[in-house]
Amino acid sequence: MSTRTGPRTGPGPRDRLLDAAQRLTYQQGVGVGVDALLKEANVARRSLYEHFGGKDGLVAEVLRRSADEDEAAYVRTMSAAGDDPRKRLLAVFDELGRITAAPDFRGCRYLAADLALADPEHPGRAVTRAYRERVTGLFEGELVRLGHPRPARAATQLLVLVDGVLAVGATRPDADPADAARELAEGILSEV
Repeated sequence: MSTRTGPRTGPGPRDRLLDAAQRLTYQQGVGVGVDALLKEANVARRSLYEHFGGKDGLVAEVLRRSADEDEAAYVRTMSAAGDDPRKRLLAVFDELGRITAAPDFRGCRYLAADLALADPEHPGRAVTRAYRERVTGLFEGELVRLGHPRPARAATQLLVLVDGVLAVGATRPDADPADAARELAEGILSEV
């Protein structure tokens, strides 16, 4: 237990910028203005440049932080489904159904970033590529355990379904895209 008697301090400027940017770039896209980010974080412009070198660095760091969180969510979802690789992979689509049904769901932040960041050399694009490779690797590992004859190809197919769920969930949530994708995923998994 702390015996500290002084005032408690909240997160510093770097964390406030990351938190604000993570929220605003999801709600409004990576094109959100610097002034809006600074106002939301309650920091001076100098903090943006000191901690991230500019908006591009901040966007890349937000994508990196979000990717780490989302990858961990995939792992938790699959772990909660038990040890059967088939159930673990199908649990992803069940969880996507819950996510896309949420009232604040705005689609896939990585797809949105890739579409908005025209420069293929933007540091954020490297983060989104690495994230997709890691998620594909998670799927591939489960497919290998399942004994799938083409685990790498099937993992790519599952990622296409995930991307589709997230895109359709943002534009046509009434279509129940996660359920439709789950049915397609069952077909991919039945190749064993």
